[in-house]
Amino acid sequence: MYGDGEGTVWDRVGRPHRDCMCYLGPPTTLMPIGMRKSPDVSPRRLSDISPQLRQLKYLVVDEAIKEDLKSSRSVEDINSASIEERILRITGYYGYQPWSASYKREDRTRENVVGTTDAQSAGGAAGAESGSNRRRLHCCIRVTTVQVRKALWGVAMVMCVCSSWAGSTQLAKLTFKQFDAPFTLTWFATTWNCLFFPLYYIGHLCKSPERQTPRQRFRECCRFFGDDGLTPKVFFTKVAPFGLLWILTNYLYLQALRKINTTDVSALFCCNKAFVFLLSWIVLRDRFMGVRIVAAILAIAGIVMMTYADGFHSHSVIGITFVVASASMSALYKVLFKMVLGSAKFGEAALFLSIVGSANFVFISFVPVILYFTHVEYIGSPGDIPWAYLCGVAGLLFAFNILVNFGIAITYPTLISLGIVLSVPVNAMVDLYTCEIHFNTVRLIAVFIICLGFLMLLLPEDWDQCIIQLSTKLRKRDEPAEGSGEAGAATGLNWRGRARTSMSTFAH
Repeated sequence: MYGDGEGTVWDRVGRPHRDCMCYLGPPTTLMPIGMRKSPDVSPRRLSDISPQLRQLKYLVVDEAIKEDLKSSRSVEDINSASIEERILRITGYYGYQPWSASYKREDRTRENVVGTTDAQSAGGAAGAESGSNRRRLHCCIRVTTVQVRKALWGVAMVMCVCSSWAGSTQLAKLTFKQFDAPFTLTWFATTWNCLFFPLYYIGHLCKSPERQTPRQRFRECCRFFGDDGLTPKVFFTKVAPFGLLWILTNYLYLQALRKINTTDVSALFCCNKAFVFLLSWIVLRDRFMGVRIVAAILAIAGIVMMTYADGFHSHSVIGITFVVASASMSALYKVLFKMVLGSAKFGEAALFLSIVGSANFVFISFVPVILYFTHVEYIGSPGDIPWAYLCGVAGLLFAFNILVNFGIAITYPTLISLGIVLSVPVNAMVDLYTCEIHFNTVRLIAVFIICLGFLMLLLPEDWDQCIIQLSTKLRKRDEPAEGSGEAGAATGLNWRGRARTSMSTFAH
């Protein structure tokens, strides 16, 4: 600070200030008042300027001036500087450049701050990356857990579907030895469909947070048939035809069991998948797939070979005709349902099946009575009816329909279909144990061809693209390993280090 002797003080850059206790010379003279003139040659010791030190020892700077000093690049905080540093800043002795020192400190501080910021940003980036990796790992674990749980449910579903379908087939075969009335058994088993909607409503009460009354839930599910709900016109045009197809499918299947063995019946019924594809391709204009055409051809070839296996006897030909007609009715039911009603939710499907069962009980009950009095189906006295077998067949068919229609809620539909085709070897083992079948070469080839066609029909529509993508991924995974091996063979001494690097890169 420098003064003009009149109360005005200049700082180092020539700005005037007042209210300073020590008044020094103007900036042009750079000479403090009351101090003797320093020699032309700069002093070499601090003792040469001891008078100046004693006068500046008690230098006090106003707060406003201190703020200006703080804003200046060449001056640090006064309170943090010693007396010698103050003198050297003012006089510039020994080539002292305060801005250099402060700049170095500022640079050092700035470098520390930048280094801290970079470290924090690097740590934050690493933390964010580790957090994203942790979230990705958690998501993968969760997805894997869901898939594993679904696969385990699928295994259980396959076993249940296979057991229920094979069990109902074998039990129906045993029932006809004591109760030769296939239509009455069909009517009795179809009537059990009335239980679908009550069971669904119980599940709705247990799972849904918004509980509705049975009437409200019934009205909501009736919207599946249209805005007007379930009207007489809707019933006779959209429900009754499917009820007839349902009864025909089951009746023809049971009639076939009376003629041929259960292995042939269960194998030939698997052809309904091929019939569904052909009808969907013709009626619904579904996508054409060569592999499914091949599967349909295999199914037809299996039917012909199955007929040839028994030598084209009238008894076996009639049974094969019945089961092929049953598979055709099943395929027609599925295709017409998709064309007329579309896809249904669980509640809507349960209501539809319950209506089919109720309509069967109300409108078809007179048919078993007529068949009894005309002696077309001999029932005998009510005490001779094997109720245990009837209830067993109806219960197994009811369980099978529940698993097929509602099993997709917990597992994949392909696994459910797989349970149907696995019932063929189960029935074959039972027939072989009971000595009711002779497995010749033609029959084995026919069963194998039909099952192969059924499995080919389970392939997704984009199966060829999935195979191409999988082969591309496997080829890309093999290329780095081959490249690392060639590099290692060429370098000789560095083979081990480079191989380790390539392996770590491959592992990541």
